[in-house]
Amino acid sequence: MRDSLLEALRRGREVLERPGGAAIDAIQSAIEFMEDECDLFNAGRGSALCSDGTVEMSAGIMRGSDGAAGAAALLRRTRQPIAAARAMLESSPHVLVAGDASDAFAALHGLEQREPDYFVTERQRGRLDDAGSDFERGTVGAVCVDAAGELAAGTSTGGRRGQMPGRVGDTPLIGAGTWADRRVAISCTGEGEAFIRAAAAHRLALRFEAGATLSRAATDALAAVGAVDGVGGLIAVDADGDVAMPFTSEVMNRGVWRAGEEPDAWV
Repeated sequence: MRDSLLEALRRGREVLERPGGAAIDAIQSAIEFMEDECDLFNAGRGSALCSDGTVEMSAGIMRGSDGAAGAAALLRRTRQPIAAARAMLESSPHVLVAGDASDAFAALHGLEQREPDYFVTERQRGRLDDAGSDFERGTVGAVCVDAAGELAAGTSTGGRRGQMPGRVGDTPLIGAGTWADRRVAISCTGEGEAFIRAAAAHRLALRFEAGATLSRAATDALAAVGAVDGVGGLIAVDADGDVAMPFTSEVMNRGVWRAGEEPDAWV
């Protein structure tokens, strides 16, 4: 797992080290690796299974400079869900599309489609069979500030193991699981229903705007999640490059890269 996190960080670094490398391109590159080139993550291929054994994926992305956002929910065929969210951001007047229309939109914009079974792995079949609907949750996410000071955030997920088909969590809901503005970028993971009820990502941004430190704002956001009986974590970065990665769950795999340093990760 640590090696995979480091590789995701390297994918983002490769983008940022190019002339004009943009934060939103870096987070998309990192997330695409976690969605499709490593099935250890609950996103894309290797996603957690719904109660009926199918995969339904969601993703959201936001650019801080202009508040542009895009999201796609209940994808079943699109190989890179984060790319579908990016296509919504770039090509649609709307923010969120869901269900069959989300795959159709992605296909219309040239994104690779696969049969639904492509996303189902033996590892996740075994976990559903062994543990049933115990609602294991998780996402992948990335936040970034680039050399120009631009911020971006993205999140991608297969949802909660054993969830009812059609359930949508916080990941594609801008302000709940994903947020970026000119000051801060945030991506959340955990019990999606609680993050929705707490408007966790936007709550953090408002606390930060009001003068709280990034660490304090992040802690307060998770406290609000806890107040509605949720656990989880988040990653956040501000325009100065300060980072916060708190969590209230038992574990949260995470990593960071700063210019001039080697990537590091904790599992």
